[in-house]
Order: sequence, then C-alpha cells, then structure tokens
Amino acid sequence: MPTFDRELSLTLGGEAGQGIQTIEYLLSHLLKTAGYHIYATKEYMSRVRGGSNSTTLRVGEKSIAAPCDRIDLLIPLDKAAITHVQNRISPKTLILGDKSRLGEDFPLIDVPLEKLAGQAGSGIMANTVAAALVCGLMELDAGLLNQFLSSYFAGKGAEIIRQNLAAAALGLEWGAKIARQEQIKIAIKPTPEVKNQILLNGAEAIALGAVAGGCNFVSAYPMSPSTGVFTTLAQNAEKFGLVVEQAEDEISAVNMALGAWYAGARALVPTSGGGFALMVEGISLAGMLETPLVISLGQRPGPATGLPTRTEQADLEFALYGGHGEFPRIILAPGNLQEAFLLTARAFDMADRFQTPVIILSDQYLVDAYYNTEKPDLASGEPENHFIKTRADYQRYQLTENGISPRGIPGFGEGLVCVDSDEHDEAAHITEDLDIRSRMVEKRLKKQELIKETALQPTLLGKAGSQNLIIAWGSTYQVVKEALEILSLKDTAFLHFSQLHPLPATTAGLLAKARQLVIIENNATSQFGKLLQLETGIKIENRILKYNGLPFTVEEITEHLKILWEGGLE
Repeated sequence: MPTFDRELSLTLGGEAGQGIQTIEYLLSHLLKTAGYHIYATKEYMSRVRGGSNSTTLRVGEKSIAAPCDRIDLLIPLDKAAITHVQNRISPKTLILGDKSRLGEDFPLIDVPLEKLAGQAGSGIMANTVAAALVCGLMELDAGLLNQFLSSYFAGKGAEIIRQNLAAAALGLEWGAKIARQEQIKIAIKPTPEVKNQILLNGAEAIALGAVAGGCNFVSAYPMSPSTGVFTTLAQNAEKFGLVVEQAEDEISAVNMALGAWYAGARALVPTSGGGFALMVEGISLAGMLETPLVISLGQRPGPATGLPTRTEQADLEFALYGGHGEFPRIILAPGNLQEAFLLTARAFDMADRFQTPVIILSDQYLVDAYYNTEKPDLASGEPENHFIKTRADYQRYQLTENGISPRGIPGFGEGLVCVDSDEHDEAAHITEDLDIRSRMVEKRLKKQELIKETALQPTLLGKAGSQNLIIAWGSTYQVVKEALEILSLKDTAFLHFSQLHPLPATTAGLLAKARQLVIIENNATSQFGKLLQLETGIKIENRILKYNGLPFTVEEITEHLKILWEGGLE
C-alpha cells in the first residue's frame, strides 16, 4: 500500500496554456487553508504556448521551504511532461494520467482527465480535474474546494464557476475511487498553526517589504523574473498609496526613480539582469548625485537573454561593479521570504540614510517560490525619513566628518537644493577644481566605512568555531539548511550571508576559525568566493556550484556534501 504519512512531493506537468500555474496556485492556497505546510516551486519555459512546464508542491506536517528532486506523485497533462521530469521519477513514483494521451511507456494509473473535463463542459478544465483529483486522494473537504473555486473564478461569470465546480466534483470522485482501488493512503495531518500564517512568494514578499519601507513610487519596464514585484505593487497601488509608472525602457525607469527620490519620494525599480545593464549609467548618476536609490534585481541566467525564465546567482559581480567611477553601494541578498520582506524594508532606510544605491539581489527561484511562513515582524514601526528642512544658506554637498551631507528636498525649507552630475563644490556648482574633486571623492567614499559599521552580520547555524564551515548567500539558505539537518554532520556549522557588500568587518575572523571551508553557489565561477578572497585573503577550495538554470535541491546538496566528506572533509 503506497502510504505518505509525513510529507508528499507532488509534481504536475504540461505545456504552457494547459493551466499548470493555475493548478499550483489553487492547490497551494487550498492546502494551506486546510492547515497543511506548503511549499511550491515552478519550472517553466519562455513561451506563451507549448514547451513543457512543471510545478512541484511539497505538502507536509512540518515547515518546508526548499525544493526536492523526489516525486511521490506525478500528474502529467501531456506525454512531454513525463520525459521532462524523467530523471526524477523513481520506482516509488505514482503516475496518474490519461493513458490515451500518455501512452504505455511508463506504468500509470489511468485517469481520463480531458474526458472528465469535457463532461463538465470543456476539456480545457483538465487542470481543475487534476487539482480536484489530488484533493480526492487526500480526502479533502469538498465544501472547501468548492468555496475556493467559486472565489477564484468569481470574475469569470456564473457559467464558468458552474463548469469548474462540476469538473472538481468529477476529480474528487475519481481521486477517492483511486485511493480505494490502489490502496493509496495520504495520512499527513493538518497543523493548526498554519492557519495563522501567510502564504506568499518572493515577489510578493519583496513588494510588501517595499511598502513597509515607505515606498511610494515604483517605475519599471517589465522583465522576468522581476515582473511579479512590479505587478504586485501595481495591482495594489491604490490600497498602498503608490504611484506606479511603466516606463518605456529601463533607462527611463531608473531616472524616474532618481527624480522621485530627489523630490522626497521613496522609489523602487524592479528589474532583471538585462534591465540592470541599461540602468548602469543611472546608477553612476545616483553615485555622483548622492541620491538614494533602491533596485530589486531578480537574477536569471545570462549573458544576454540567456534562460529568461530560469534561475542563477550570477549577477553578483555585475551588481558590485556595474557603473563607472568609484562610489559606495550596498548589496543585500535575502535568504528566504522573511528576509525578502525585512531586507527590502531595510533597503529603503539604508538608501535614505547613506544616500547611496541599494541593490536587493534576488533570483527567479526566490521570487517564484511559494510557502507558508509567519507574518513578518513590523516592530520597527513607521519608516524614518532622513532628509532635513533646509535653511537659506543650505549646501547640498557640505563636507562633513562622516561623509554624509544633510539631504534637503526642493520646497521643504528656504534653501536651494541643487544637484549635478558633473563634479561639483559644496553648493553643487560645476567645478574642475582638482582639489575640490579630490575632497568630493573622499567625502563620497568615506560613507563606505560608516555603512560597513552597520553591516548585517551573517547568520550562523551551528556552533561558532566549528572545524568545518559551509558558506552560502542569498536564496540557497533554505536548501542548505534542510540538507544539513538531514546529514547531521559533526563539528560543522553553516554561515549564510544576506549582506554581500560591504561585508561586515567580522567576516575574516569567522572564516579563519574554521579549518575547512565549503562554499555553495548557484553560478559557475564562485563569484561570492572570489569576493570573500578579495576582502579577506582566504581562498575557498571546496566549491559546490550549479549553473544549469535550476535551483539546488535538497538531495543535490546532501550528495555533494557526502562526496566532499568522503573525500577528506571530516
């Protein structure tokens, strides 16, 4: 009897246009409402129709926040969906699908999804039948499913709701029947605490964090995978009091944001690697103007268009060095949804306080992954503005001890708030006085040391001073954490960085305490490893790297670490 008693890994696949994302949304939100811990991640091709897409949901009794390779239950809507995930199928994988479409190359339990959808009104609702099939296998309450479907399709009219409810009833019936016939038992228990948690993805967490940080202006040109941040804010613009502008390109978007900050707003620019490339001149402009700027950079594999709907951590060096001239900047990289929210809110305060660009470095995997989590702590209260009311003798670039000149806003006070992209004196008048040039460069760079003093400390899991230290950054946090919980390695700790630049002053000391270091990154050249070597002089020889466009899975990290340990690590 196939029994799943603590966790189920469920994968659904099909071509673009068959509603795979709809199934993911329905099941993840429905199962969370029913009290299950939910994690969902998608893998999809860059096309409107065709190709082969999949979504994997992990349903469990305990919190889950990382992808896995294992498939317990596979529901393919077309034949390509099976071959697409073939290397993840094991003899224990149960495949449920339409044998007339899928053939007999793989053993499967026949479910005529399209025929059942046709009986309900249209074959296009095969995705609703598939979602309800899962609910039937899990013996979920039909009333809850019907309530959810009625709400989800409320905007499409009564007939669409009726047809989907009919399709769901057939899916539920078949799910219950198959569970009896095949003796499939899904005995995962709902957890009461889940109902008080929120379910969201990384894009929504970044968007909400921006609002918490006082963001009131958003300008962007849509580009995967950052579009989710932009659309979340645009859809809620009225509710949150936002001005949202879809610019004609990324050059306009970043310059609009600079203008908004100059006028006293708090502006966000969501983009991806290709868009960030176009913004480089604007970033340098922010450096010279000393205008705050917050950019949410969702990484995807490049160069050029690369794999536009896949993931990678390969834009760190670009974020670090993009721009001409020398000026301070801050780079943050959230490790999970809580950090995506909190670090985005913090980014606005840091940009405002230090008058410098702040780049939030996420990636496709993080922004598209859903899971339930506690509501973020909003104890920090209302955002604090760092601009001043100017006097008549105000000078925008006043030389100060710490390098931060008081920032005035046009119309707020008596002073004239001038800025200039040319080198300038304290009053922002253009100058080619080379002595003033040196003093202005030193003033701008002086802020870097102040920023470093406030840098976020990396998160240490495990005992300080452990012999072995595993290092990661950004979105790999949860998958490394789960792999280490499985392995229970002796005398081993995990150090995760969420602020990549400037690094905290403690970094070298933390690395030097360990005898053996291992770094894990979702890129081909260990960009963070190179940065650590540059900053600390410590070279990390043991590297686990992945760069095929997919995120690490728990099994991959586990196996890689086992090999390293068997090869000499203790």
